[in-house]
Amino acid sequence: MTVRAGEPRRLGVSGSAARLRFETEFQEPGGGARRRLLALDGDPAFELSFFCGTCPFLFRRLDGANQTLSIESMRERLAEPLADPDDELLGTFGSLLPDGDYLPLLLTVEPRLVAPGREGDYFSGEQVATWGIDQFWGLPEHPRVPYYRTFETVVDDDAHLYEFVVPMVPPLWNDRERVAEYAELLRQGAMPTAVAVSTLDLCAPSVALPAADEYRHWGLTHFLLDGHHKLEAAAAVGRPVRLLSLLALDESLAGRDACHGLAGLRARPRQDRAAR
Repeated sequence: MTVRAGEPRRLGVSGSAARLRFETEFQEPGGGARRRLLALDGDPAFELSFFCGTCPFLFRRLDGANQTLSIESMRERLAEPLADPDDELLGTFGSLLPDGDYLPLLLTVEPRLVAPGREGDYFSGEQVATWGIDQFWGLPEHPRVPYYRTFETVVDDDAHLYEFVVPMVPPLWNDRERVAEYAELLRQGAMPTAVAVSTLDLCAPSVALPAADEYRHWGLTHFLLDGHHKLEAAAAVGRPVRLLSLLALDESLAGRDACHGLAGLRARPRQDRAAR
């Protein structure tokens, strides 16, 4: 469910002052394709989908994804269901991000924790059905971190939206007591708020593959800034949480029209690709 969709906002800070930055990896002349990266404190934290838009959709955790980005001064405000993100909240979390245009989306999500290669894994399920396995490794893509699936729906006859919430550190790093505290609050009806920076990537194979389920994959990825314990607790007890998404318009592979259409798509009924 989309609670509120704001207007695009200029947020972030310039240069090295941003703890999170979107980067393109430098390659020597004659080298392979350059990687598209999300960096944390200057170190590569996630590899993202390739710029071509024809390779499989991707988020892959790297060595730099080794800490969370919670802001203590916002902890009390985010303990409740956020109704309308104000300038203070947007500016505070925007100070972690690179200067650019962001679309604030306030969502309600029902997270389901997925382990790579296990039941419900997008990368060994829906993605393989479209692209097949990696022809070099002979394996599906691997995100190298457990992640949360929260929503999917039909875009049109040739496209499907998949939504993911990706923790900066694996859930096993979370403090067990804090997870248990949030789980109890959620059972009592609380709905705390998490915060993420997000991208929307549109990917489709360039050539038809034999027996492939061929269509365009809309991958909406929320990289958690705050809320690691909340998401794990919500997944454990089957309860929803609020999510403030700061969608990076300049860094998504989708055009702005597609990004602005997300609020409407998330208002549609949830529908699995297999149920079509």
